[in-house]
Amino acid sequence: MQPLLIYCYDAYCGWCYGFSPIIKKIADNYEAIMHTDVLSGGMILPEKSTHISASATYIINAYKNVEELTGVKFGEDYLWHIKNPEESDWHPNSEKPAIAMCVFKEFYPKRSVEFANDLQNALHNEGRDLTDDEAYRHLLEKYSIQAETFYDKLKSDEYKEMAYYEFALMKQLQVTGYPCVLIQTADTKFHLVASGYTDYKTLKGRIDEVLSVGALR
Repeated sequence: MQPLLIYCYDAYCGWCYGFSPIIKKIADNYEAIMHTDVLSGGMILPEKSTHISASATYIINAYKNVEELTGVKFGEDYLWHIKNPEESDWHPNSEKPAIAMCVFKEFYPKRSVEFANDLQNALHNEGRDLTDDEAYRHLLEKYSIQAETFYDKLKSDEYKEMAYYEFALMKQLQVTGYPCVLIQTADTKFHLVASGYTDYKTLKGRIDEVLSVGALR
């Protein structure tokens, strides 16, 4: 089989936001020899709706570390909710952006990394609430997707089941943190090339090593 690059991420993962430029460059550079798929991890799936104040104290320190190491910047519209949690109406939940990803991949299976980056930018830069249906509307025009069609799918059980299948697959692959990058070279053969934030040079070297070994077999 042709090698498959699997990017395991979550729309709410700040380190994935910092990793976005790197995985985009990797996907572009290896496009000719390797398809890339994005799987959503379901990082935040509370049994009961949980307010942003529960995680704001952690994020207020963690986001600075992400900025320093990766060079990305978190937008003020996002940081307002982190710095003023008592005034925010956010209740983070990974379910809806994961469903949106499944819907989008049906339209553009080869652009999943681009869409993941757009979702992360919508949240972490533009401060859009990804639990709100309207948070996705600006992307529908960009990708020429009819709104009625998208929202029908977003609310359907079929695509929700797809999202939860991806959550289950993450556990099966023993992915415990994000971002995570795997290369699948056979039906049951997976190579871990990134666990946590990884710089471009390091990731490229690991990918090239896996691909070169595969070429020798």
